[in-house]
Amino acid sequence: MTDFQLHDETTAPEASQALLAQSQKQNGMIPGLHAVMAEAPGLLEGYKLVHELFLNSSFDKDEITVVWQTINVEHACHYCVPAHTAIAKGMTVDDAITNALRDGTPLPTAHLEALRTFTLSMVRERGNVDEGAVQEFLTAGFTTRQILEVVLGLSQKVMSNYTNHLAQTPVDEAFRKFEWQEAAVTV
Repeated sequence: MTDFQLHDETTAPEASQALLAQSQKQNGMIPGLHAVMAEAPGLLEGYKLVHELFLNSSFDKDEITVVWQTINVEHACHYCVPAHTAIAKGMTVDDAITNALRDGTPLPTAHLEALRTFTLSMVRERGNVDEGAVQEFLTAGFTTRQILEVVLGLSQKVMSNYTNHLAQTPVDEAFRKFEWQEAAVTV
């Protein structure tokens, strides 16, 4: 297996050094994902930008978590599921939502379940969802803007999930208590 370096501000390419310093300042550490991505400065910069754009989308904190964790679980990302569990806790997302996403069990509301179903359709069908899936999403109270914002969230998660698969990014100490193993999903 190819070894990917976990960079810090002293080993990273020059174009990534300020990005890692920013990560250190924001998180109190350099997350392993950022340390790996630093090898490709454009990837790290793009990931951080898309992350901020998705956080500032029209979705609320629960909906953001549903999109992120639905994709993380579907992609079986050993790093992002625990990381986003910690992030959800920091955003004060109800543990019932997080646990349902991690375990593949029903979400507490039909609205959130519709978001998970549509997000899964987007991932599994690679954006080629049928009109019925789109209409179900809209009928659940979402908008065409939010259809496109699912694409935004999916873009972010492809960057992180695929990087973590390739690099086998070690789960950071801060996230280890939320480690996750893929289970038989019932959704």
